[in-house]
Amino acid sequence: MKRIFTNICANNLEASKKFYVELLSFKVNYDSDWFVHLVSVENKALELGLIKSDHEALPAEVGKQHSGTYLTVVVDDVDVIFEKAKNMGVRIIEPPTPMFYGQNRMLVSDPNGFVIDISSC
Repeated sequence: MKRIFTNICANNLEASKKFYVELLSFKVNYDSDWFVHLVSVENKALELGLIKSDHEALPAEVGKQHSGTYLTVVVDDVDVIFEKAKNMGVRIIEPPTPMFYGQNRMLVSDPNGFVIDISSC
């Protein structure tokens, strides 16, 4: 296996790109009118794809799948990201909360309604 990354179906590709670049400091590695490939500034092995939800390249079976998925992003300080998210007007589902398993977690929604768990130790 060479690499693995998650693709998120995006109703608004530009808003989604802005969300991940500005809030989570991803860098745009490839940008087209239907697909954006993002990489972490800190670790290029951390990748994320954004694909236009109505594009022909999107596998037809994807729309039939049960969602039940969320993305976890581990950061140095969730409180810093929380302040940034508030300033950006990001929909915050749950503010930073100490969890029983030792992490401080917040939940936000990306522009597509996809749930993002942002955590720090």
